[in-house]
Amino acid sequence: MKLSDFDFHLPKELIAQTPSPNRGESRLLVVDRATASIEHSTFGALPGYLEGHPVIAFNNTRVLPAKLFATLGEQGKSIEVLLVKEIEPGIWKAMMKNLKKLKPGQQLIFGTSGLQAVFVERLENIALIRFNTNEGFEAQLEQIGKMPLPHYIHRSPEDMDTEKLDRERYQTVFARHTGAIAAPTAGLHFTREMLDQLTKFAELLYLTLHVGPGTFQPVREEADVRNHQMMEEYFNIPVETWNGLLKAKRENRKIMAVGTTATRVLESVELKQEKKSDVSGWTDRFIYPGQTFNNTDHLLTNFHLPKSTLYMLVCALAGPMLMQKAYTEAIREKYRFFSYGDAMLIL
Repeated sequence: MKLSDFDFHLPKELIAQTPSPNRGESRLLVVDRATASIEHSTFGALPGYLEGHPVIAFNNTRVLPAKLFATLGEQGKSIEVLLVKEIEPGIWKAMMKNLKKLKPGQQLIFGTSGLQAVFVERLENIALIRFNTNEGFEAQLEQIGKMPLPHYIHRSPEDMDTEKLDRERYQTVFARHTGAIAAPTAGLHFTREMLDQLTKFAELLYLTLHVGPGTFQPVREEADVRNHQMMEEYFNIPVETWNGLLKAKRENRKIMAVGTTATRVLESVELKQEKKSDVSGWTDRFIYPGQTFNNTDHLLTNFHLPKSTLYMLVCALAGPMLMQKAYTEAIREKYRFFSYGDAMLIL
């Protein structure tokens, strides 16, 4: 299973740089696996595709404004810091460029905010840094941090309007638990009004996967993608969600995952017995063609990067040939791709 099997040409102009003018007004490409048919629709028409009162599983992680800019010492050069994971109070794993040039003990000064950190050590391609305070840290990040937009979305540092826009639109309306460094982008389409409307057609349940760098880690296994190793990400399934999913399966109702992150959580567990408490853990689940989906019947997702683990996941669910057909159609019809782009519903 070569990496080149999951490559395709995408015109750069189809990469969405901003969200749709209004949340919930994206286009929707509907792929029916049973008939191998493709239909063009709009996101507002989603309720019409729900049959038999299915469960819809949402990822309610909240994106941390985890992108910071610091100087190395008072006179040092500027450096970008992307916080990844807090491993102890005040101690974070972070992604930084030119890590090999950094020395333990070097100071990181974050503007005039008073926030400072010390570079502790390098763990392969990840930095370990220790902040000078942990009190009110999240509030400070809300003040000085920027939303960690993907690399294919380009922003001017001086453009305050897009920064304000990203603060609002690169976050789902149902975001609850802070910890992600990227949004579960399929969820960005939903408005509160749409969620209220959906309760008439489906049961809405929420779980959490804190999206980390593993979701976007490039696949470098050219000869056989199955050798790729995902980085672990933390998940939590509330007891009411677990038992609701289990009840739906026993009643032969379908489960629709909103996004690949929700799918990976669903496919990381065995829904067999009722629980009396939440189910939490870490998952490095990598889903590629040939694998069986045990808990996911339908998927609402965005359009993904070539050769990415996310594209491999949708190929696993719908089959590589049907996905190639769908993506070719989407490119021909000029759908908007990636995080701020349009949506696809796989039935």
